[in-house]
Amino acid sequence: MVASSSDVEQIKQQLLAFMDANIYPNEALYHEQLDGLDDRFSTVPLMETLKEKARNLGLWNLWMPANHGGLTNEQYSPLAEIMGRVLWSPEVFNCNAPDTGNMEVFLKYGTEAQKEKWLQPLLNGDIRSSYAMTEPDVASSDATNVRTRIERKGDNYVINGRKWFITNAPYERTKIFIVMGKSDPHNPNRHLQQSQILVPKDTPGVTVIRPLTTLGYDDAPLGHAELLFENVTVPKENILLGEGRGFEISQGRLGPGRIHHCMRLIGCAQRALEFACRRSVSRETFGRTLSDHQSVLEDIAKSFCEIEQARLLTLKTARRIDELGAKDARDYIAAAKITVPLMAQKVIDRCMQIHGAGGLTADYPMAEAFNYARWCRQADGPDQVHMMALGKQVIKRLAN
Repeated sequence: MVASSSDVEQIKQQLLAFMDANIYPNEALYHEQLDGLDDRFSTVPLMETLKEKARNLGLWNLWMPANHGGLTNEQYSPLAEIMGRVLWSPEVFNCNAPDTGNMEVFLKYGTEAQKEKWLQPLLNGDIRSSYAMTEPDVASSDATNVRTRIERKGDNYVINGRKWFITNAPYERTKIFIVMGKSDPHNPNRHLQQSQILVPKDTPGVTVIRPLTTLGYDDAPLGHAELLFENVTVPKENILLGEGRGFEISQGRLGPGRIHHCMRLIGCAQRALEFACRRSVSRETFGRTLSDHQSVLEDIAKSFCEIEQARLLTLKTARRIDELGAKDARDYIAAAKITVPLMAQKVIDRCMQIHGAGGLTADYPMAEAFNYARWCRQADGPDQVHMMALGKQVIKRLAN
């Protein structure tokens, strides 16, 4: 049963109130606690306190798809935008990437035993997970390039390979990796060479080599890491869906996840614009407030227009996923994935400029949000791959 518009509006108002009461007032405390940790990839105490509050209010697993008793993608969009205004807040509501996408993988493709062992703790927020696809030695924008080997040995699979930029991997709460590798590298169909398999983080042979940074940010406590798998052995029951289904799983997982990033980025850009507007009326140069300078007014006007355009495109994309499924909505998913991160990057950059040197610091949320927007232009497929795919689809549709 799809939630009614009044139900969604009620959730939205509750979420807005929660952000006002619990998230914005605690932004400084969150970073103070994070910086005070002996291990930056361990649990921030405030996070556990806020998670409990959110769960008690029913603001929990808001990402859950409608066919599993949750919301449609279109209904979830404004909620994800609100959560995106503070980069660490989605975890408070158990709505953070990559866990939402991984939970969808378990919902869609997991066996009952896999769901019981891994999905339920994820739904409870007790553990976190990683999705290990990208590799340092190949162009991972083409997922069929992965070299990590998944070889059947009797009743087990043995995994060997190297991955990097694996979100959540350094986090102490992360307990399970979904790993993509080649189980049938000589299959003439390149899209049937890959499989995905479950690897507990504490399996012998799994090494978290190092946390990685993006533009100097380590995104702690979740982080992104380089991983090494050396003769990692797991039981055959850990294969997802069956051998040769890895590419299929990745396509089913990444469609909605790409749009979730877009939703959150709109929240980042919207908040940056609000900061810029307040800044423009509080600072003076050359005897006038910033808001009296034409260049500032133009930047704010362009930013408003671009955010609204991106929001509408994202909402339309979400609706098409609801109506057609991710596969048949892939043209709009690509369009949103191309457009929204670049929009957010440009808007946040303008807002940083209006703040002067302060805009580059952690005193404001823009610099970290800019980093998020920039790496989203690589995550879940770089701009160029989405443009190539979308261009082919548009030509096929319109050239005749």
